[in-house]
Amino acid sequence: MLNLTHLRVLDAVARHGSVTKAAKELHYSQPSVSHHLGRLEAETGARLVQRVGRGIRLTPEGELLAQRASEIVGRVDAASVELAAQVGLRSGRVRLAGFQTVLSTIVPRAAAEMAEAYPGVELNLVDVHPVEGLRMLRAGHVDVAVVFRHDDTPDEDEELRLTYLLDDPLYLISQEPDQRLEDHRDSVWVGGCERCRAAMITVCERAGFTPRIAYSTDDMVVIQSLVAAGMGVATLPGLALAAHRTRGVHATEIPGSTRHIYAVTYGEPPDPPATTALIDTLKAAAQSLTHQPA
Repeated sequence: MLNLTHLRVLDAVARHGSVTKAAKELHYSQPSVSHHLGRLEAETGARLVQRVGRGIRLTPEGELLAQRASEIVGRVDAASVELAAQVGLRSGRVRLAGFQTVLSTIVPRAAAEMAEAYPGVELNLVDVHPVEGLRMLRAGHVDVAVVFRHDDTPDEDEELRLTYLLDDPLYLISQEPDQRLEDHRDSVWVGGCERCRAAMITVCERAGFTPRIAYSTDDMVVIQSLVAAGMGVATLPGLALAAHRTRGVHATEIPGSTRHIYAVTYGEPPDPPATTALIDTLKAAAQSLTHQPA
């Protein structure tokens, strides 16, 4: 039977790529870490690490087990927190992964409500793209992932449970009001990263052209500032405009481009009390949020 302590050691070594750093994280001595790795190799009958110069690296078998170890350790840590939370919401921890625009709009409102209603519950936040957020959720590194989906987004696996929060339309950002995408067929465009600009490229292609992207930035403040300075046009979701609005830009909703925002949990219900409380506060915060992009 695999030993949880040995798996925790392998997980730390895999993440740091170093026995020394793993020992520091776990508050073990280096010989102790090496001992646990040796015991794990004896348990599995497989060579998991190999020396490379002055360091080590995982073998293919070690990488496979380390990936599972990360999931197991994450699940056990989450279960420990859940068990503690069963006595009530007097203490505990809930971890949320979200993307930039929800972390600057919905989540702060929910976090403030959680802090007031449940001062003993610790809320941890991480800023990641929805794809990474779902990966962290499946691995047990977070309890809730806030993501967006479009109408044509493929269905997620059945173990992911989605709670609807709100719809988030996409807007054309320009210096002039009441603009259409077709008006900017020959304009310079401001785009984000490859993932972030996908929605912009899609709506432009639906309008019959491919946008000429001259500037790239993921910062919604910089995007609006460039548009206000006459350097180009862009698209932004409504939540981005709710988080920050630069003087001198106008927003025109693009029909048929709305994305849907969900809070996602993983595994069989019910969720732990702290997780349920967080989702309830996210729903309330989403319902109270209004953006006025005119």
